[in-house]
Amino acid sequence: MNASRPCLPPRFLLLVSQITIWLVTVSTGSAVGPDQLGATFDSTETNLTFRVFTSRATRVEVWIYSQPFGAPEKAKFEMTVDPATQIWSKSVAAVALRSVGVGPTIYYGYRAWGPNWPFDPAWTVGSQTGFVSDVDNKGNRFNPNKLLLDPYALEVSHDTRRPQQTSDSIFFTGPQRGRDTGEVAPKGIALKPQSADPSTKPTRAFKDDIIYEVHLRGLTMNDPSVPAGQRGTYAGAARKAPYLQSLGITAVEFVPVQEFQNDHNDIEATTNGDNYWGYDPVSYFAPDRRYAADKSPGGPTREFQAMTKAFHEQGIKVYIDVVYNHTGEGSVGGDGTVARLLSFRGLDNPAYYELATDRRFYAENTGAGPNLNAAHPRVRQLTIDSLTYWKDVLGVDGYRFDLASVLGNTCLESCFTFNKFDPQNVLNRAVNELPARPADGGEGVDLIAEPWAIGDGTYQVGQFPRGWGEWNDKFRDTFRIAQNKLGLTHVPPGELSRRFSGSSDLFQDDGRKPWHSVNFIVAHDGFSLRDLYSFNEKKNGQPWPFGPSDGGSNNNISWDQGGSPALQRQAARNGLAFLMLSAGVPMFTGGDEMYRTQYGNNNPYNLDSEKNHLDWSDAERFPLFFNYTRKLIAFRRAAARRFLYRSGLE
Repeated sequence: MNASRPCLPPRFLLLVSQITIWLVTVSTGSAVGPDQLGATFDSTETNLTFRVFTSRATRVEVWIYSQPFGAPEKAKFEMTVDPATQIWSKSVAAVALRSVGVGPTIYYGYRAWGPNWPFDPAWTVGSQTGFVSDVDNKGNRFNPNKLLLDPYALEVSHDTRRPQQTSDSIFFTGPQRGRDTGEVAPKGIALKPQSADPSTKPTRAFKDDIIYEVHLRGLTMNDPSVPAGQRGTYAGAARKAPYLQSLGITAVEFVPVQEFQNDHNDIEATTNGDNYWGYDPVSYFAPDRRYAADKSPGGPTREFQAMTKAFHEQGIKVYIDVVYNHTGEGSVGGDGTVARLLSFRGLDNPAYYELATDRRFYAENTGAGPNLNAAHPRVRQLTIDSLTYWKDVLGVDGYRFDLASVLGNTCLESCFTFNKFDPQNVLNRAVNELPARPADGGEGVDLIAEPWAIGDGTYQVGQFPRGWGEWNDKFRDTFRIAQNKLGLTHVPPGELSRRFSGSSDLFQDDGRKPWHSVNFIVAHDGFSLRDLYSFNEKKNGQPWPFGPSDGGSNNNISWDQGGSPALQRQAARNGLAFLMLSAGVPMFTGGDEMYRTQYGNNNPYNLDSEKNHLDWSDAERFPLFFNYTRKLIAFRRAAARRFLYRSGLE
């Protein structure tokens, strides 16, 4: 006869596991440096240290899980703070975690208490014990019921919205403040140390580059040459490296690939709430898991590394579009008490974000959410650490910075003051610490600014520090007007010459060169090249063929050339010629070489659809245009560069 086991309460078993882990961890040490944030293994991979910055918390705990979704924690630990650095930490032995069923994959998140919600020993998950306010007069928004993602997490387990969790209302404060998110929240994944293979990294000078801006998923989702399971992924993109090399491209620039909310795109048939472009990051270190064919823990990281290596082997640099001006936590609603708490906001709201004077709302120069607090030392360090990680571990060669003038903001609260001379801001630290690639090529990274944002003082074209290239909207608008407003708007020949020869009025005064101008006729946030010369107005509200989107750029300056398809193709060829023969670094968008259409939509940010992915059959439908593009690029590389050198424009 078998004796029956006593039925012990789950919380009692958790207490026993905590005691077991404590007995092991008290005798172990860690070789991790004191300022290395995130979940970090020591050199022997036997101990794991969690470190997170918060200057206003009064208590922080790390909660550890064996599963990413739908299961309670396996262990939790109170963290201790170093008053000098305001970094909270806890070291745990890996063997102790295995003893309670955690491993080999370790999922984790943080819970934090502070002035607006002081710690009370009687608090339990889902209770409001200790609650004072959702936000206090200092801007604190602590809520221990919201499990928080580590800002330094190297991978993220899942999105807030997914097939098993179709609403993200649980992550909000206000009426939802008592709902616990522990089982459903995105969690960090602790990864073992790794690095990229630097052996094949291109060292080409930036002035010799031709940039191909493209959406990583859109690049291969419609490509029959890519295996079905790899379409829309890093692995699929790697397969296009030989094609881009044959086209003559020297740098591929992916619109955002840092983890953002996009699992929702597969949940509903409509485009409502979809996020295709990705300009709402929730993690600055993690490659987006949806873009990985291998979605296992560590899979996105390995696959991204393999992709960069594949491009490097073809002599092609990999650039990524990065968004260090706001996050996916979004704005606040109502009277300012209702806010989404996913990570930064719940750890140290006044440090990570630039608050308005009332400290309930925020300064916003992005049109998409609160400004990241670019004047705060920890936000600056987070940005530099993220850039360094993508360079050294994931193999990236350069960056295009979304709304980059925000990174030059020196105002800590409710204002905007751009200062390119501040040696401690991200703009100057990136040049010196990453560092920027030398003018004649070599090791380093290429830095490209989108040199504007929204509001007074944010338009800074031509005003970035040495070492920075900039998107040149004056080049874009001058040639669009010259082509599409001919006879209606006068463009002086001197203005055309100035833009064609490298915009000396923007870059020469501070010692920069024509190649600091990144020239473009179209980019992702507007019409495709074909549509710029084929439509008189945007068609964003049309339900066909891929659903409506909102808004759109006001500077498209489009024209349908009188409705003549032949003249439309001619105008597009002329636009490409202006781009490729001008002094500066040319950039065009993926698919434009094949005469791609977006059906008149100039703002398809939410359209994750086959009609918004590259259609590779376009090359067969428009073979003359495709061949013209290839020959024009070849001419640029073989002849135009030599002309520019001889003319002294370099």
